[in-house]
Amino acid sequence: MTEQAGNSKGLSLFERYLSIWVILCIVAGIVLGKLAPQIAQKLDSMAISVNGAPIVSIPIAICLFFMMYPIMVKIDFARVIKAGKSIKPVGLTLFINWAIKPFTMYAISVLFLGVLFHEMIGPDAVDIVRLPLGAGAEVGDSYGAGTVILSGGVKMLQVPLWRSYLAGCILLGIAPCTAMVLVWGHLARGNDGHTLVMVAINSLMMLFLYGPLGGLLLGVGKLPVPWQALLLSVGIYVVLPLAAGYLSRIWIIKAKGIDWFKEKFLHILTPITIVALLITLVLLFSFKGETILSNPLTILWIAVPLFIQTCFIFLLGYVLSKALKLSYSDAAPSSMIGASNHFEVAIATATMLFGLSSGAALATVVGVVVEVPGMLMLVRICLRNKSWFGR
Repeated sequence: MTEQAGNSKGLSLFERYLSIWVILCIVAGIVLGKLAPQIAQKLDSMAISVNGAPIVSIPIAICLFFMMYPIMVKIDFARVIKAGKSIKPVGLTLFINWAIKPFTMYAISVLFLGVLFHEMIGPDAVDIVRLPLGAGAEVGDSYGAGTVILSGGVKMLQVPLWRSYLAGCILLGIAPCTAMVLVWGHLARGNDGHTLVMVAINSLMMLFLYGPLGGLLLGVGKLPVPWQALLLSVGIYVVLPLAAGYLSRIWIIKAKGIDWFKEKFLHILTPITIVALLITLVLLFSFKGETILSNPLTILWIAVPLFIQTCFIFLLGYVLSKALKLSYSDAAPSSMIGASNHFEVAIATATMLFGLSSGAALATVVGVVVEVPGMLMLVRICLRNKSWFGR
């Protein structure tokens, strides 16, 4: 009845030391960007363009497909239907993820990036991001909080740097739950079935809510609202791997059996997912290396609101779980699913919408750096307070 086989063996070598690998890849990317900046620029130029605007970075798209596919192939749609019987934990998770989390992320990020850290980031600091697909603005026109400029012969948008960081935070806030949440839930001795079901439901909910919420909050933040690119990103990074995962799951189980699928196939995919993530990090930080070296506190300014948001959403979920009289096995994953971010989709969308070299893309990558140690801390908090929920 459970999918323990896919998760019960705990953390692999990659997962156990993911924080170390992330740090090493950040360092490698910065060094690469310093020694050979032309490599990242060349890779960023390999893109699919629409109406002259680069929309899909081909190297990043390939890496991110391999991050997303293993998440989607784990989804058992029969379990999504059965999840309707567990109204309280499922309802709580959906309420926090879609009615609370996006808006608290926006509010906390504006408070820190736009107010408390504004002077330290630089009131006059700007970022050059892609002009939204379909925008009819000409060079010199105002667009949102930015101005259309010509950069390298391509029309781009110059926006305040803190607003670019804000965009990345927004994209993290509207992308709940990653594959790693299956590991966090298991380590906290939670209900693995509930965690898996919520991964599936969130993936499906993203098809309907990711674009509208992203457009709403980016618009409120006075940033371009690239509806076409948002829908394109959902199609490429959610629908495509979801369809591939669904179809291949059916074929593999029919050909090899469910035991082989759980015990062999899923374990093969885990390192592939993380290797693709690490390669993406090297690419992203190689392009941002000069910025980070010139202002090493940049990562800190972005990390603070992200960490506060993670802890706040976890605490909210944990307290509400107690108020709803949920069992610990349901309370732990419900709280951590809300605290965790689908950073693969956030990275993909930021890269697609604003560019590989944008502050928004950097902010989503900082989300990875914050999430791994942050979620491990929350796992320990859950285990130490397990008795709070009784038996």
